[in-house]
Amino acid sequence: MLLALSLPRGPRPRRVETSVEADARRVFEGEAVTVRITVAHDGAPCRLDPGVTPGPGLRLDHLSVGSARIELRLTAERWGRWSLGTVDVDLYDSGGAARRTVRVDLGEVAVFPLPSAAGLTPIPVRLPQRLGEHASAQRGEGVEVTGVHPYARGERQRRVNWPATTRRGTLQLHQFAAERAADTVVLLDATTDVRDPATGTSSLDETFRAAAGLVRAYLRTHDRIGVVSIGGTVRWLQPGSGQGYFYRIVESVLEVRKDLAHRGQGLNSLPPPALPQGALVYVITPLADQRILDVLHQVRARANPMVVVAVPTGDPPVERGDRHGELALRLWRANRDAIRFALTERGIAVVSHEPGRTLDLALAPLLRTRIRGGSR
Repeated sequence: MLLALSLPRGPRPRRVETSVEADARRVFEGEAVTVRITVAHDGAPCRLDPGVTPGPGLRLDHLSVGSARIELRLTAERWGRWSLGTVDVDLYDSGGAARRTVRVDLGEVAVFPLPSAAGLTPIPVRLPQRLGEHASAQRGEGVEVTGVHPYARGERQRRVNWPATTRRGTLQLHQFAAERAADTVVLLDATTDVRDPATGTSSLDETFRAAAGLVRAYLRTHDRIGVVSIGGTVRWLQPGSGQGYFYRIVESVLEVRKDLAHRGQGLNSLPPPALPQGALVYVITPLADQRILDVLHQVRARANPMVVVAVPTGDPPVERGDRHGELALRLWRANRDAIRFALTERGIAVVSHEPGRTLDLALAPLLRTRIRGGSR
């Protein structure tokens, strides 16, 4: 008691003000976020003792404490809209006997999925009448030569094809394919999140990473691309273009994962403006929920060309010697094969994307021919 009374004591701070400053509120997976907390109070100088509770999806890597400032460095581990967390700051007087505690909320951060490597952009048979970088089947202005045609009054003579002119005895000119832009929609299956028992890979994570890679690839070729998220509330954004449109697309579907809550219950009809007529639709799904088949039927009924990108989820674990478990595993595999076969029989292109591999390996077979739409 005598020792406690002999310690130097200062006045306990009555008014404490804090301010939070983050260097970024939008980052990609694996990037760091630095947060600085400034503490101002009345009375004598105090010692700061913070207690940090990082938000889900974030990892605390560094913490430094000064006389009036606290600095934290957090790393975003998974995509989603996350709370950065809270910090309980204890202010002690010079003797360490008087304490004042203040809770500081660090706010939120939007973590974008790291796009899968993708550069190929398959296109449908019919393209909109809009200038772009894809060679269409129609004749027009472009750089890809599709044949020759007889000279007509008013055409440019510098396009003369001299070998054809010599063979046919009449003036022949190069014929070019018109260059058009494509309309593309990425449809995300967020009805469920399945984890691979062997690797722990999340099907929802791989779905959004593959979608981000597709969006970036088509935006690089100056195409228009939109997004539709199926699961719970239907979230959608009409096709647009421009590199800045990438962030609008990703932010429109980040609400699927708010902290640790996965909002993927229920299923609604697709709004007509979400799927423009003739737009190429990529459906990225683990094919684990039968409800996604209803969505595929809706897209097929609108005669949109469609590609199903299947994200493998791994086989359910079965103990050795468990006959009932082995039988259930065989039925589970047969059900997935039946779904793929039914989609292929209806003329829907189905490709498989392995996590960790470039998306171009899955899309390469689609370059052999252009993707055709259904019939109304």
